[in-house]
Amino acid sequence: MGATDAFPEDVASVGAGPSEPGGLLDVLGVAAVMLDARGRITLWSPQAEELFGWTPEEALGQSAAHLLVGPEHLDLVLGLFSRVMTAGESWAGVFPVRHKDGSTRLVEFRNMRLQDEQGASYALGIATDQTVLRRVERDLALSVRLVAQSPIGLAVLDTDLRFVMVNPALERINDLPAEGHIGRHVSDALTFLDTDVIVSRMQEVLASGTPLLDQFTVGRTTAESGDEAWSVSYYRLEDPGGRVLGLATSVVDVTEQHRAASEAARARRRLAVIADASATVGTTLDVDQTAHELADVIVPELADLAAVDVLDAVLDSRRPAGLSRGGPARFRALAVATAYPTDAVRAADPTGQIASYEADRLITRCVTDGRPVLVAQVQEEDLRHIAADPEGAALLGRAGLHSYLAVPLIARGEVLGALSLYRVRNPLPFDEDDAVLAVELAARAAVCIDNARSYQSERRTALTLQRHLMNHRPPQPTGMQMAFRYQPAQAASEVGGDWFDAIPVAGDKTALVVGDVMGSGINAAATMGQLRTTTRALADLDLDPAEVLRHLDHIAAGLDPAFATCLYAVYDPHRELCRIAVAGHLPPIVVRPGKAPELLDLPTGAPLGVGGVRFEQTTVPLHVGDQLVLYTDGLVETRDQAIDTRLDVLLGLLAEPERPLEALCDYLLGALRHENDHDDVALLIARAHALDA
Repeated sequence: MGATDAFPEDVASVGAGPSEPGGLLDVLGVAAVMLDARGRITLWSPQAEELFGWTPEEALGQSAAHLLVGPEHLDLVLGLFSRVMTAGESWAGVFPVRHKDGSTRLVEFRNMRLQDEQGASYALGIATDQTVLRRVERDLALSVRLVAQSPIGLAVLDTDLRFVMVNPALERINDLPAEGHIGRHVSDALTFLDTDVIVSRMQEVLASGTPLLDQFTVGRTTAESGDEAWSVSYYRLEDPGGRVLGLATSVVDVTEQHRAASEAARARRRLAVIADASATVGTTLDVDQTAHELADVIVPELADLAAVDVLDAVLDSRRPAGLSRGGPARFRALAVATAYPTDAVRAADPTGQIASYEADRLITRCVTDGRPVLVAQVQEEDLRHIAADPEGAALLGRAGLHSYLAVPLIARGEVLGALSLYRVRNPLPFDEDDAVLAVELAARAAVCIDNARSYQSERRTALTLQRHLMNHRPPQPTGMQMAFRYQPAQAASEVGGDWFDAIPVAGDKTALVVGDVMGSGINAAATMGQLRTTTRALADLDLDPAEVLRHLDHIAAGLDPAFATCLYAVYDPHRELCRIAVAGHLPPIVVRPGKAPELLDLPTGAPLGVGGVRFEQTTVPLHVGDQLVLYTDGLVETRDQAIDTRLDVLLGLLAEPERPLEALCDYLLGALRHENDHDDVALLIARAHALDA
């Protein structure tokens, strides 16, 4: 049984126990030598043999002075021995000692006088190698200085995870003095942290011996301090024999880096939101769609709930009049978006609802002042100024609304409405940075809303003008059956340039016209109206088609826009002939019974408005049952297919079994047109029949 195996239970019960080899005393190799009153060696420890080289058999009974000291130091040693033995003085210091191998070594001594029960005196010397001692002293001094003066928080814990030592840096980091640490368990001392995770990590290191480095931890030492961050590392402590002593931790305060990184990440998210808004807000010229796009891009990145409300005057195509301070404001709700299902959405006005709010509402103040309204911490009394009514205020209160922000929608210097943002689950209150971002997003969306409003207003005006100019149904011509269609473009800015007409001419003849003004909008509709009126006047003169186009070319040169394409044809039912002239327009198609549809090869000519261009006319036979198809480019032109390909598609559709003309018009439009077409279209189909029919 080894020396450490048998240990008295009564000693162990008070916390004592055997030490494993390799402790500090073992490192120092402390030797013990005892001399009698005559200076002869009476005790010689194993460490003395290791330090001086002499075995016990060689040393015991010998004069220590003659065995261990050179002749040059003999008198000095005898004097010191006399002082210890006669005066009882203790002596400590460094003395050169002769080793058995003949070398001289500096040894650190502690000498003292001992007496036994008979009164006999002895001298006890405790010695260790000076080099080893100085190294240990330097290491200890360095360790103490490093621990005490290090800017890194350091702590030592026992195997029960109770603090044994903390340095001043850790006291500052934890805002807790040393006495608040020492003897206390981690869970009791660090109540401001998630200690379950910390304890788990410490136990893992104690069990495995593998360090855990740079573990990121966030917490608050005080309620007022805000989030703080630390980088913590854990190491298992062992003595030279491998016995686990406890745990050491190092703590680096990385709060500034954490806040800088958080701010950088926040800035990146803001840029991403702005980029997302640039790509997704204002994709159509539709006010409602733009409002929904704005609300969707804000939730959930900036708010848990977002609402877009526009002044009702804006949607009535009127510029909003200046709002007076202290007066009400009339809003129409356009969009509401939420990050998650919540009853709080019922506190916002339903989409499409019109409501008038008094001056004490925060949204009214926002549009009246034209400035953001920020309530970082919403109090109970604020709810009635945020919600539409007491029921809405109660809903917001129960949902946990804690922060509110309203920013105006401003475009071209005018307030169009407001964007309202609510935070419920997001724990952070709105701040000035959030207000800046919301203002930026609102400004971008406001321009899109204003554009959409303007385009919708222009579309209504252009359609009204177009329909007014083409409000009559041309009479069925002599010797012909005719059907026609006009479809405006979906985009507001594309309305207004196409027209068709059928005009009676002397001698039972009929002039058939189709044209397309280059440009769009109200101006194009106005130019179309003037050209259409002029064409009807010229047709009454029974001029040749080429002559009519020459006069129209002269008239168009003075209009804005000045250019237009046109096809003018005159059908004579008695001769069954059709004279056609073209001014830069797509050629007509003739469909003859039993034959493939034919795209007429005619001189194209220059568009109207070029000026000084000679137009040519072509005579084409048009017998009973033949069809003449006139159209504008909106019927066949697309952005992703060549015009020749689309004309082939049209010819293929016309080659199908014969349909009634009205049904044929609808069939062609349904097959060739799409909801997203960006051009209007005019279509006229005439079928020759016998005069007596």
